[in-house]
Amino acid sequence: MTAGLFWLALAYVAGSFPSGLVIGKSLYHKDIRQYGSHNTGATNAYRVLGKTGGLCVLALDACKGALGVYLGELAGLSWLPQQLELCMIAGGLLAILGHSCSVFMKFKGGKGVATGLGVLLYLAPRETLIVFVVWCIVVGLTRYVSLGSIIAAALVPFVMYAFHEPFEIVAFGALAALFVIVRHRTNIIRLVHGNELKVERIKKK
Repeated sequence: MTAGLFWLALAYVAGSFPSGLVIGKSLYHKDIRQYGSHNTGATNAYRVLGKTGGLCVLALDACKGALGVYLGELAGLSWLPQQLELCMIAGGLLAILGHSCSVFMKFKGGKGVATGLGVLLYLAPRETLIVFVVWCIVVGLTRYVSLGSIIAAALVPFVMYAFHEPFEIVAFGALAALFVIVRHRTNIIRLVHGNELKVERIKKK
């Protein structure tokens, strides 16, 4: 039991690693929280740091999600092997929670989209690809990452159900979708009022 709890706690700590903040400060000497949306996620990293910086943050945040599922798997193998799938889901959820409520940033953080992408990629790669394509299409047409993230998140449980994933996976998809949408509540308000930030570089003054 102790080993299982350790792996799950580590999943949260791994998710808490502030990729955008670390990359911004160490490689670009910028605190991305002071620019754009003031968020530490990949979208704001792209605005502030550029394409390379944004992609690095996206990759690291996705890796945190996949690592969280793997650590959950280790927890299940050492503690509840008969509930392995649930432990993997728990590890993924803890990684998303860590990203959004980072212990290293006074329990603040990003929206959890990229980390959730990593979780989904580990648990359901086919569905992840479909949802990612939808996200790319929406963002490409509108330039609103938030809108793409909300629509893609909402589709997750339905796509999982269509591919006959186990109930636990579909339930996780629904819970993760709800979490992402709730985290985007301020973006939804800005979208309704027409003052949401588009994905574009911040021009140097």
